[in-house]
Amino acid sequence: MKSSRSATAYSFFIAFTLALTACAAPEPSPPPTAEPAVPSVEVEYTLGTENTHNHWSRAIPPVLTVPSGAIVEIETKEATDGQLTLDSGVEVMANLDFDPIHPLTGPIYVETAEPGDVLAVTFHKIDVLGWGWAGVIPGFGFLADEFPDARLKTFSFEEGQTHVQFDDNISIPLRPFPGVIGVAPATEGELVTIPPRENGGNMDNRYLGVGTTVYLPVLVEGALLSIGDTHAAQGDGEVGGTGVEAPMRILLKIEVRKGGRVLAEPEYETDEYYAVTAFGETIDEAARKATRFMINYLEAERGLSRVDAYLLCSLAGDLKISEVVDMPHYLVSMHMPKGIFRVPPS
Repeated sequence: MKSSRSATAYSFFIAFTLALTACAAPEPSPPPTAEPAVPSVEVEYTLGTENTHNHWSRAIPPVLTVPSGAIVEIETKEATDGQLTLDSGVEVMANLDFDPIHPLTGPIYVETAEPGDVLAVTFHKIDVLGWGWAGVIPGFGFLADEFPDARLKTFSFEEGQTHVQFDDNISIPLRPFPGVIGVAPATEGELVTIPPRENGGNMDNRYLGVGTTVYLPVLVEGALLSIGDTHAAQGDGEVGGTGVEAPMRILLKIEVRKGGRVLAEPEYETDEYYAVTAFGETIDEAARKATRFMINYLEAERGLSRVDAYLLCSLAGDLKISEVVDMPHYLVSMHMPKGIFRVPPS
């Protein structure tokens, strides 16, 4: 009888303790916002869409000259350069002309920028301007052979809107970024904007939004920075061929970095991670290059031996397929979290 009372008391104690623990449990953390908070900055230069271009060339004259450290507000067009509007029907998508695709705002000549330098571009604010579209373009996309028919969705955006309504049941957070950002290549002649290259280009990397600093290798005097193909939302890979394509207003800071590590291809960072990018004609090639580039960073900036850097990539590196739609040109990125390090980079 005494044993039975002890068991009953013990059961009551456990139940009471669990109840107290549940009552004292902290509230769950709110989900992260689509855009991190960044310091407010004052606009020093503005650049509209009166003069755009859709090729890469060192011969394209700059439309704006700025010093290192300049704060610039630029506007971009949507990717078809006006072929599509909010009221367009699917027949326009079926007959899309690729010649004017990717109107880019720029080039911007940055004083003191020379080959071998790094151009740092920090995004402080990105606003979607009114509307956007997404769709399937016949003959274009990762599964183009399986989806031969055109599809078009258009979206209207109000100021301050945080999601795009895909349908009555699906809403997607807005996370605007430029699909194309790059500097002029050192090659002669003109290059199309479609694939990613060492100068940047059509990277379609959805992490290049507000709060991110992109590092571009300077290949010609003045760098000649251009930006366009802005996306309001997009998944990793952009498998269907488009994000939510939309015109935008971008507030950014441009800085020239001298005397540091020479970059083979663009890199970027946020407060949470450092990242590298790599293009290749296969995903395997791009992934191997991205791994090597992160090893280079860890060796040069974090002081690791090459083998330890390789091991850390395996333990903490995060490979991401950034872009597959420009077959046979793919982009892979690797993120390395900053929180694993006790001291900042050298």
